[in-house]
Amino acid sequence: MKKISLKNILTKTFKNKKKANKKIKTNLKKKLLSKKISKVKKSKIKEKKKKKEKKEAKVKIDKKIENLRIAKNNEQKPEIKKIKIQGSEKREYKIKEYVVYPKHGVGQITEFKKINIGGIEVETYILKFEKDKANGMVPVNKQSHLRPLATINQINKCISILKSKPKVKRSMWSRRAQEYEAKISSGKIYDLAEVVKDLNKGDDIMIDQSYSERQLFEKAYERLLTEFQIVIGTNLEDAQKKIDKALKRNLDKEVAKPTPKIEETPEVIAEAE
Repeated sequence: MKKISLKNILTKTFKNKKKANKKIKTNLKKKLLSKKISKVKKSKIKEKKKKKEKKEAKVKIDKKIENLRIAKNNEQKPEIKKIKIQGSEKREYKIKEYVVYPKHGVGQITEFKKINIGGIEVETYILKFEKDKANGMVPVNKQSHLRPLATINQINKCISILKSKPKVKRSMWSRRAQEYEAKISSGKIYDLAEVVKDLNKGDDIMIDQSYSERQLFEKAYERLLTEFQIVIGTNLEDAQKKIDKALKRNLDKEVAKPTPKIEETPEVIAEAE
């Protein structure tokens, strides 16, 4: 039988305890290390994500800037043509001569004037419109917009137009109004006569006439009247009577108030011719 010694038993037990403690300590250390490593890994992953997001944002911004730059480069800049000298043209009209400007009617040339427009000397006609009490300027290189006064033969033809029957149109008033306005602004004397003839209601009070119809009629009538007066060389009243006779207007007033006889238009024209 072997001898059992207390020393051996105690040493063995202590050794086993030490081994167990060592194992426990190593396990704890491993756990702590794994926790630290996981934290570090997580922080690194977050940092990487942030860096990626920043890079993506920068790339997007760079793309936008590039697109804008490309658009600016592709834009075609308008060419600026510098005109130093105005196109020279001969004056067709003289001072104190009456001229028709389509948008405003009959005007008188009062003077020629050179005006600086953007550093360029532009020769212009100065027109005076007595009816509107206004002055206008038309460059000499755009004198094609003006027209001379009608001849006596043209006025005769206008009177025959005024005596003819008005055209009855069944289209909408808005469309007809546009047509009448275009004819008035064209400045052609035959077109003015046609507008006056078509919109004339005579002395018939029973026929309704809208405000816009009256306005267009008066506009065309006054322009025609001023041209008649200057060409025939009579007073405003005489010219008005001639137009009213052709239109058969204000006949009752003429019968009620007798006036001295006025020669008919053909006779005046014959004298002028």
